[in-house]
Amino acid sequence: MINIIIIEDNKYMREGWSTVLGLEADLNVLAEYESCEDAFEANNLPKADVILLDIQLPGMLGTEGVRIIKEKNPDVAVMMVTIHDDDERIFKALRNGAIGYLSKKVTPEELIDAVHDAHEGGSPMSPNIARKVINSFQRVNDSSIQLSDTEIQVLKLLAEGNSYKGISKEVYLSVDGVRYHIRNIYNKLEVSNKSEAVAKALRDKLI
Repeated sequence: MINIIIIEDNKYMREGWSTVLGLEADLNVLAEYESCEDAFEANNLPKADVILLDIQLPGMLGTEGVRIIKEKNPDVAVMMVTIHDDDERIFKALRNGAIGYLSKKVTPEELIDAVHDAHEGGSPMSPNIARKVINSFQRVNDSSIQLSDTEIQVLKLLAEGNSYKGISKEVYLSVDGVRYHIRNIYNKLEVSNKSEAVAKALRDKLI
């Protein structure tokens, strides 16, 4: 028997998932909650094998809730089920411990299959989410190959808030030389300013 907990603030969505899953002989919905806070207070989470967790919840967001759940219950499989598919939310949820990420457009059959997959050690993801994850890894690989050691050093100093003049002293280049490298960095990262370059470098773990 696979024990499931649902954390979703939309009552009709929550009840729909519960009904669909409850019809399966090997699935048991232990409890439903409309917020992470309610779930934490009830203290049922250690009994769950799989948790279906929304992101946009009242109070604590699911992206933060998954981190706390996994810290206290490392063996539970947490799947995000949400309407949000922007990169920032996806990767924050996955970094914080989610093992799967499904769109709320998922069919009943897909939801059932995903719960089984998660329980058996898989990482179920809706196709559009999986594509974003794959594209991200490919971008990280491409960027890492393209940046030279000097460009990475310049980028680190830029992220630390150094001026062009300050960077030039650290890397033993003229200010014009620093500008040249920064232009190359912007071109390679496909960004147009310092803040975008630093944000992308941190996200892609270049620095």
